[in-house]
Amino acid sequence: MIRERPFMPGNGWMMLFVNLGLMVFGLASFATGAVNENPTPIVFGILCGISGFVLLFGHLVLQPNTACVLSFFGPYHGTVREAGFYWVNPFYSKKYISLRARNFEGARLKVNDKQGNPIEIGAVIVWHVADTAQAVFDVENYEDYVKVQSETALRHLANSYAYDHGEEHEITLRSGVDEVSVTLASELSERLKKAGVVVDEARLTHLAYAPEIAGVMLRRQQAEAVIAARQKIVHGAVSMVEMALKDLTAKQIVEFEAGGKAALVSNLLVVLCSEAEAQPVVNAGAT
Repeated sequence: MIRERPFMPGNGWMMLFVNLGLMVFGLASFATGAVNENPTPIVFGILCGISGFVLLFGHLVLQPNTACVLSFFGPYHGTVREAGFYWVNPFYSKKYISLRARNFEGARLKVNDKQGNPIEIGAVIVWHVADTAQAVFDVENYEDYVKVQSETALRHLANSYAYDHGEEHEITLRSGVDEVSVTLASELSERLKKAGVVVDEARLTHLAYAPEIAGVMLRRQQAEAVIAARQKIVHGAVSMVEMALKDLTAKQIVEFEAGGKAALVSNLLVVLCSEAEAQPVVNAGAT
């Protein structure tokens, strides 16, 4: 594993004047030798001109949040990170790396969740290069590496959690979005460490059942919602009946026999739990 180390380049403006001076001096020497028919100034002028031209290839310009990785016939020599105009050995190999934050939004993946249900899942990853030497030398192509490892981590995440309806207090993909995102970012950071990449944020952008089971799961969710609503209605109705009987008995408004109390409870429960509006029948007495 190669670690990044800083490199101190030369002043680009000073070397620019030196290189241009060599080329001008070489041209003047060549012209002088040609006029005087003297081969020595001609050869010297050609050498100076070629040297100045070759040295021009050592200049490099760095924008903010950009780095240049330098290697010399194979071995790594260092990384220039500071923005500016510099000069280095023209025979150095230069590899420019962006240090800016980047977004990777992968395709929607069709995978199975922890319970074996087919789901569709997608995520967006915000990342940046932290170690330029690792990004260049430790992996073949760090951008492809980020893409492949992100999809692998997302698949593993989907297999580790249920989409919904997990066990009691269990985190699911649907209910624990924040916790799941933190887990995804942590796993990605570990996977991408080898490429010198740091994950700034990872968040799910798409989560749904696969089309072949989406209709069935929707009906299941609707049924569970109806059951939950019914449970709440019945619990409230029982509480209201209990309160009514308690108040009637405490205030001695009416004396109930066992049969009368049962009939009252039955009627109240029908009124309170019925979906349709109750139609009361008033007993007006015998005619």
